[in-house]
Amino acid sequence: MVAVLIDGLVLGLQFGMLGVGLTLVYGLGGVVNLAHGQMAVVAAMVAARLMDRGTATALAVAAGILSVVALGVVIDRTLMQPVYRERSEHRVLLGLLLMLGVGFIIDGVLEWRYPIEALSLRITGGPVEVFGVAIRRGSIVASAVIGVVGLALILFFRYTTFGRATRSVIEDEEGARLCGINPGAVRTVIFGLSGGLAGIVAMTQAMTSPVVSTAGVGLTIFALIVAVVGGLGSTSGAFLAGIILGLVNTLSAFYIGTFVSSIILLLAAASTILLRPEGLLRRA
Repeated sequence: MVAVLIDGLVLGLQFGMLGVGLTLVYGLGGVVNLAHGQMAVVAAMVAARLMDRGTATALAVAAGILSVVALGVVIDRTLMQPVYRERSEHRVLLGLLLMLGVGFIIDGVLEWRYPIEALSLRITGGPVEVFGVAIRRGSIVASAVIGVVGLALILFFRYTTFGRATRSVIEDEEGARLCGINPGAVRTVIFGLSGGLAGIVAMTQAMTSPVVSTAGVGLTIFALIVAVVGGLGSTSGAFLAGIILGLVNTLSAFYIGTFVSSIILLLAAASTILLRPEGLLRRA
């Protein structure tokens, strides 16, 4: 039972990181990135192809993450510019359609070029016993990476000038502009950062199970559920929702079955939204 809870916690941390990337983009630009999961898979596929060609694992992983950072920046500076000129529901709808199209394109290219490609980052060594429970080394490393990145994000947004500028734009874009902050530049950096977070999630998932080229849609769905349940615009809410939903998903899959666990996950998300439409936590 304890081992199942630990697996759920690891999965929850990964869900939370996915949700954070999605909610940051929404909080800054009012855009729901429906290609978020596909961007994570792009990072995995870049790393996998480089490793197949003999590139060192660390370099391949870094290249995979940087590739989706660059992809996020390119998307923001090209496709998103007309979106940002719109207001309210027009921006949301146009952003949804554009990013849905980007997700379809990425999925199509990956299924065409790399239909059976997968990334697996094996952490050598046997399980580590913690308080009498054997835990896979991959789970420990993945949790440590997510934890360090999460802590770095908290420190970044609270104590750096750019982090405070980002929070200002999320709270009041027009007020931030009047204070001399360039919302466009902030959005570009955060869109790239969001891509990097998706890439990190893909790498940590590959430490416990292979990331296949068709995993993008599923990752996007999980990210969207986590972001909505946690409260769109709330990074702390996304982490909390990710942990809760990760535990729910793992426990239900262990006791009932994988297919039913997806239904339970959606029911848990729907219940949270009905009881608390603003999300678990407000913007933060």
